[in-house]
Amino acid sequence: MNPASTPTMPAKTGHPTGLYILFLTEMWERFSYYGMRAILLLFLIDNVRGGMGLSAAEGGAIYGIYTSSAYLLPVAGGWIADNLLGQRRAIWYGGIIIMLGHLILAIPGGTVLFYLGLLTVASGTGLLKPNISALVGELYPEGGARRDAAFSIFYVGINLGSLLGITIVGYLGQKVGWHYGFGAAAVGMLLGLIVFRTQGAKYLADLGNFNPSGAEKKAGDSSQNRAVLTFLAVLVLILGTLQLTGLLDLTTAVGLAQAMGIFILLIAVGYLGFVLLASDMTDVEKKRVVVLFVFVLASAAYWAGNEQQGSSLQIFADRFTDLELFGFSIPSSWFQNLNPAFILTLSPVLASLWIFLANRKISFPAPAKMATGLLLLGLAYLVMVVAAKAALAGPRTTPLYLVVTYLFFTLGELFISPVGLSASTKLAPKRYASQLMGIWFIGSSLGNLIAGLFASGFDEKNVQQMPNLFQSVATFSLVASALMLVLVKPLRRWMGGVE
Repeated sequence: MNPASTPTMPAKTGHPTGLYILFLTEMWERFSYYGMRAILLLFLIDNVRGGMGLSAAEGGAIYGIYTSSAYLLPVAGGWIADNLLGQRRAIWYGGIIIMLGHLILAIPGGTVLFYLGLLTVASGTGLLKPNISALVGELYPEGGARRDAAFSIFYVGINLGSLLGITIVGYLGQKVGWHYGFGAAAVGMLLGLIVFRTQGAKYLADLGNFNPSGAEKKAGDSSQNRAVLTFLAVLVLILGTLQLTGLLDLTTAVGLAQAMGIFILLIAVGYLGFVLLASDMTDVEKKRVVVLFVFVLASAAYWAGNEQQGSSLQIFADRFTDLELFGFSIPSSWFQNLNPAFILTLSPVLASLWIFLANRKISFPAPAKMATGLLLLGLAYLVMVVAAKAALAGPRTTPLYLVVTYLFFTLGELFISPVGLSASTKLAPKRYASQLMGIWFIGSSLGNLIAGLFASGFDEKNVQQMPNLFQSVATFSLVASALMLVLVKPLRRWMGGVE
């Protein structure tokens, strides 16, 4: 990069101005995503205020399919950026598609129109999400602590957008009308597009504008096409066999969600096989990619619990928690604000902790941080076991159960998500940066799907099941934490000096 094309660097912060342009763009995109997600399941199961009136099983499955799609499609979005559009154009077009999807959802209409809106939003998210994260990494080619600090700042933008979105969209959706909430999400994405378009050219210089030549794109096209066709054939064969044997029912929402889980796992395994057997990576690069895939699995385990906030925890807040505060009935979706609020409060504390440990040469490697995050998630759901038993014993429970639960798994998130984002940009070879950033989001995709399926298991006629359901999440998280702890030393060796 020549000096004329280098992003400007404000003296006061030590970070390029381009970081704050990406911060604001992502903030407004997350406003739209988390705002809409906050009311999605409530809209799906509402049969009083103009919702879709689905059962908890159907609504939870559809919620899981949508949220997992929003994190699965970044795999395709990363490939499109690396091979066709470049990151900048992928972000721009993705934002436009997201906005159009929310506008479709804002139109009161039939089922087909609603599902079209969900599909449109998920498609745009897939195009924007991996590329804006990869572009943050591109601002810091030297890597190191400044890149980690930049991702911490970027993560604040994600959660500030979440906080604003849940507050505004959640209130409009639950207190005014569902479609007003969906419309507000479209406005948020529009603001993000304005920031990116008007300021990106000035402060991002030439970053993200790379577009492979026609010759480069044609090289290997035939082998990649054969691999894709083979993958699709195997997928059809597996799903067809499961359908015919009665192990899956693809005619139901729950069956489709289960099929999508298989699809996500096959994508992850298939891509890992491609990277290890067919790519031009060195042995060191391949080992780092394997480490990244282990992080993806740890991330999936974590998000399966975290994303209950929009599914099972949302149902618990809406139906089993006291929502009255000084005469005001709190929208149940506002409990989801605890997550971004705690992140904004605790992020500086954790950042200071990392600096404190580094200055004293105390090692706390990324795999150990992920093990800690999963441990905190398990503790959070042990609190929900107690809350569920209290709900069975009498009237609505105190909100303090949810507050403590959110506190624990938010601390866990700070040990997992920004660490994983930063590690993805460090471990991935530059020529595969956006694609592997998309693979990182597969963890979120699978976790979201599991969260939706978990919520679909809520049976209003059998509330005695609640403690056992939450206990299953706690047990799963604690076992995953123990496994990750065992892998700390071998993973550090395979990281090859990357911390």
